[in-house]
Amino acid sequence: MFGNRSHYWWMVLPAFILFFGFHTYPALQGLFYSFTNFRGYGNWEFVGFKNYINVFKDSRALSAYFFTLQFAIVATILTNIASLAIAVGLNSNIKLKTFLRAVYFIPNVLSILIVGFIFKFILSNLVPGIFPDGSVLSRNILGNPDLAWIGIVIVAVWQAMAFNTLLYLAGLQTISDDLYEAANIDGASRWQQFRMITFPLIAPFFTINMVLALKNFLMAFDHIMALTGGGPGRATESISIVIYRGGFEGGQFAYQSANAVIYFIVILVLSIVQLRALKLREN
Repeated sequence: MFGNRSHYWWMVLPAFILFFGFHTYPALQGLFYSFTNFRGYGNWEFVGFKNYINVFKDSRALSAYFFTLQFAIVATILTNIASLAIAVGLNSNIKLKTFLRAVYFIPNVLSILIVGFIFKFILSNLVPGIFPDGSVLSRNILGNPDLAWIGIVIVAVWQAMAFNTLLYLAGLQTISDDLYEAANIDGASRWQQFRMITFPLIAPFFTINMVLALKNFLMAFDHIMALTGGGPGRATESISIVIYRGGFEGGQFAYQSANAVIYFIVILVLSIVQLRALKLREN
């Protein structure tokens, strides 16, 4: 039955070809062009590390990196706090908890663009923009350069909570009810049970949720394009949007390829540092 192993290679080969053709090869091609002055068309020449050096001199790119990091950190924290609270609530003995689990997962299966356009209408017509000093704007929150990013965070967190909640629920199912019964006998409060039992035992799920959430938010694109398009002005322009517009609309294919390589390294480094830091906490 398992004598002829060549059959396995023939089964894997089509998937490997598709993955290499649509993922690995374009990535290697982008890396190659990042060392040239290619504009996406016409002739090109090698320029070495010139594109990489210019990225660090580009105020627009640096501003986009700052905004992206700010957005990703805030959204990651809020998503995990909210999803963990929802998961703990759904895991308790409440009525219709199976139905509510399905309801809370609905945002994860919806198109990001559709969700973004719906929230754009809501935030543009039903929610006024408010200055920090309490004065109300005549325009909507998405039209305020100082507050538009908050609208994006609201939408991103609302949709991301669904997947994170599902993972936290899976983690909560691994905790034995006997531990909570023993804690109740000892007179532990709900908060003490959460701090001493629940959170330590779902620490691995917290780690993976934090890493995945930060990675996904760092690559935010659809939410921003649907809500603000990077505006007003360039107030909510993420690095993904800078790469897209410069590379495919501005004739900066090689330059934005170098930017994309730097962006990949930033995400990789942040993910590794975050993973190791949270792993140490688990121990």
